[in-house]
Amino acid sequence: MTFHPLQRAAVCLLAFFIGAVPVWADEATNKDPAAAGLRLECKSAILMEQTTGQVLYEMDADVPMPPASITKIMTLLLTFEAMEQGKFQYDTVLSCSEHAASMGGSQIWLEPGEEMTVDEILRATFISSANDAAVVLAEAVAGSEDTFVSMMNEKAKELGMENTHFSNATGLDAQEHYSTARDIALMSAALLKYPDVTRYSTVWMDSLRGGQTELVNTNKMVRFYNGATGLKTGTTDGAGSCLSASAQRDGLSLIAVSLGSDTSAQRFASCRTLLDYGFANYVTVQPPSLEEQLTPVPVLHGVQRQVELDYDLPPSFVMKRGEENSLEQQVQLAENVEAPVEKGQQLGTVVVSKGGTVLGEYPVKAKVDVEKIDFGKGMGILFGSLLGKQPPQ
Repeated sequence: MTFHPLQRAAVCLLAFFIGAVPVWADEATNKDPAAAGLRLECKSAILMEQTTGQVLYEMDADVPMPPASITKIMTLLLTFEAMEQGKFQYDTVLSCSEHAASMGGSQIWLEPGEEMTVDEILRATFISSANDAAVVLAEAVAGSEDTFVSMMNEKAKELGMENTHFSNATGLDAQEHYSTARDIALMSAALLKYPDVTRYSTVWMDSLRGGQTELVNTNKMVRFYNGATGLKTGTTDGAGSCLSASAQRDGLSLIAVSLGSDTSAQRFASCRTLLDYGFANYVTVQPPSLEEQLTPVPVLHGVQRQVELDYDLPPSFVMKRGEENSLEQQVQLAENVEAPVEKGQQLGTVVVSKGGTVLGEYPVKAKVDVEKIDFGKGMGILFGSLLGKQPPQ
């Protein structure tokens, strides 16, 4: 069934008041026949390639919903940023406040004044999704959870998370605390850019307090899915069962987000289905070298007649499996360039396409500096040639 836009608006408004999320049958169908056959037991979902942000599948991916503890992805992202800025290190000792100790839901039962290192608090947050530990991190970064929440919302805007608003650092149900599958995929990709993240997100079991507190990862994908790299579960009465699952195989890094499942098993099944679809149907392809296609660009009024070219190959492109050999590159170079020319100056563009569809482009640049010729330099070149020296090319 296809809905008229006014019908959609009416249903969405009703859904907002009753706390439900409509699933549009026509929106759950993607152009790829294989994707159209996916059966997901959730209200919203997306499959995104991690490095490029390319969306491979989506179903109601922009419907705002309670994100539960997937919220902690943003909490952890800001924590890793703070460490990168030198605010604290893994061995820095943090003390639990009265406020942090008061958190309900999943926790490691921190006592007010109890001390743990940043490393230990990260393990509790990543592995056990501990709310008290998450607030300890928030207070370490910003001084208070309220100030930290403001930072979370600013970071969401920076990442282009257009349909997200945070009210706390934990994901406990609250007014004006919502996100979408697309936005969660974006912040998941941002967190995974930190190499140390997988040191925590891939751990199945651990312990704290000298073995007295056991930690078991709430993300079963870490143990049972080939190539799993994380990332975060979430469950509340308002959100249902949610999951942001990441995995990597053969250079292809994927993020699957499932929101609003009725059971924990359904969220894992939904993300497993998405990841299986992605790995079965897509590959990463590196554009071929251009060495034989690039010719020097003529330089006008320079001490050299031409300038050699240089380029940096872009990151790999994501393509349907079986279409790897259909990648095309078109080199567009300037006819000439006026001196002076600076090393790194863009002198052309390489357009990468497949079947007439542009996938991306990257610049071709000057390999060296070329000075503008003047009387003195011209005379020097002339006398050099008279002495048998090869003039600059």
